[in-house]
Amino acid sequence: MQAKPSDHVLLVDDDREIRSLLTEYLSRNGLRVVAVPTGRHMRAALEESGPFDLIILDLMLPGEDGLTLCRDLRSGKHKAIPILMLTARGEEADRILGLEMGADDYLVKPFAPRELLARLRSVLRRTRMLPPNMRETENTSVLAFGEWQLDTIARQLVDAQDVVVPLSGAEYRLLRVFLDHPQKVLSRDQLLGLTQGREAELFERSIDLLISRLRQRLRDDAREPRYIKTVRSEGYVFSTLVDKGSP
Repeated sequence: MQAKPSDHVLLVDDDREIRSLLTEYLSRNGLRVVAVPTGRHMRAALEESGPFDLIILDLMLPGEDGLTLCRDLRSGKHKAIPILMLTARGEEADRILGLEMGADDYLVKPFAPRELLARLRSVLRRTRMLPPNMRETENTSVLAFGEWQLDTIARQLVDAQDVVVPLSGAEYRLLRVFLDHPQKVLSRDQLLGLTQGREAELFERSIDLLISRLRQRLRDDAREPRYIKTVRSEGYVFSTLVDKGSP
């Protein structure tokens, strides 16, 4: 997917050389780019230079780090903007933590600019393929099912004791698909289409493993599942009624 000329990207990285290189490269490929060095500058740009279609956010920043900024973005009024995180850390635990904070994708430094552009296009494509009832313009803020509530504003899963269970970006999207289409059989291709991307690689590109991870979050027994049931040769079905309301 080619990025549209109107696509507006906010780059947050304290390395001046990287900011200059990426700004030039992305601009040559038809994007409008605003590049800033810190979280403080990021917030100013969001208010003064937005709206933005995507944020490229470095993990290691002076002052507030990328994880803190990512978490704040996901809980504030800019929560709908997709985030591509840059990190010099190669450990899987750090990458998963970034995704659990709400990043849509990540890229480990050093990287080729064209790889960044490819990831950026992939994130934009996944964001734009979400059905309308999964976008942040909806009025419903709480989806209740069984002993759980999903706060779609804070993107948090909360149990009956008000304990928050963290969800990664792909887990959240997968659960939203199920909650928006309860008691309907969804194929693996349909589910994978809304959860594909870099995170899928962490789970060996298998929707079944992502289902297993989500079941663990919901404390759902795979042998006798209450929420996500397997339909042999067809896919999965969310078997519990969903109550949509506001807090």
